[in-house]
Amino acid sequence: MSKARRKREKPISTGSIAFRIGLGSGLNLLLIFIVLDLVVLGILLLPDLKNGPGAAEITIDSFNALKALLREWKLDILLRLEGLLVVLWVLFETLRVRAKLSPLQEFADAALKLSEMDGEAEQRYQKLENAIDMLSPAEDDQKLATGDAELAGLETAVNKLMARMRDSYRQQARFVSDASHELRTPIAVIRGYADMLDRWGKTDEKILEESIQAIKDESESMQHLVEQLLFLARGDSGRVPLNISGFDLSEMMQEVWEESVMIDKAHDYRFESGGNIPVCGDISLLKQAARILIENASKYTPEGGEIMLKSLVADGHPAFSVQDSGIGISESDIPHIFERFYRADDSRSKQTGGSGLGLAIARWIVERHGGHFEIVSRKDIGTRITVILP
Repeated sequence: MSKARRKREKPISTGSIAFRIGLGSGLNLLLIFIVLDLVVLGILLLPDLKNGPGAAEITIDSFNALKALLREWKLDILLRLEGLLVVLWVLFETLRVRAKLSPLQEFADAALKLSEMDGEAEQRYQKLENAIDMLSPAEDDQKLATGDAELAGLETAVNKLMARMRDSYRQQARFVSDASHELRTPIAVIRGYADMLDRWGKTDEKILEESIQAIKDESESMQHLVEQLLFLARGDSGRVPLNISGFDLSEMMQEVWEESVMIDKAHDYRFESGGNIPVCGDISLLKQAARILIENASKYTPEGGEIMLKSLVADGHPAFSVQDSGIGISESDIPHIFERFYRADDSRSKQTGGSGLGLAIARWIVERHGGHFEIVSRKDIGTRITVILP
């Protein structure tokens, strides 16, 4: 059906439908009145009954009294009264039916309004489509703008969505670039030592041992990096389940402290227990987060330096902290230390090693538990990272 034809069609009117129904009901009432009038007229035309042998006096007297009463009611007054009742009944029925049909009338009005706006709406949608086609996903400064005030809300929503998509794209591009760079270095080292083995390792035992050890170290480094990348990839896709159970946070931190004392002899590890602190969470993942913080603290703390582990209750919430006596973090770097592959100081990172993914994994674990970090750091004094859990 064409637009022109739709515009020529008359809108649905529930008022006329209601009037027709009311009129039909009034006609039925009028028919009843006509039958009654005919009965009355027949009674009036009959002669008065007289008492006779065997006749019931009560029945004759009642019939004659009815005729007298009907004579007192003048026929024209009766007809006028009936006509008034019919009119009032038609009006009542029309209003009643119209009230029942009011939702249909609203629907019809809305449909008519939409049909009248078809042309205008199509123009707006066409303008919006053209504006979207002109956008370039690669240009950050481009925004959707049609100049139509009624589309302002839609423009804002589209621009916010595009901003999030661009930010996600930049993060993914940086992640792929950094991961490629991290993997390129150990691959280059392994290849270099392999070439060295091929040239001199067959006859020089010292070069042979050095190359084998370097290849083993770099292979372990690559394996660790790949495992971290896979963990974050599974986490981003929601494929790392949480095995929630209840446990004592102080006991967990004591276990981590005992592991650290056994593994790392170069630092002085201390533990301060906050007593029995019940927690619900994935103990294996929270242990992993604590180990990452401890490993990070050990990298930036000189040999013989102290690393303090604590379990505590902070503002009514269970928490644990790792405090080192290392080089500290500058104030400008603190907001970025949990970003993937972020390094505050490239020269120091080369000395300390690491992939730059550990703190990103710790953040993922803590955020999945509904927790957050609090960081206090002073350059050349040390850093304290506290994990606050729900």
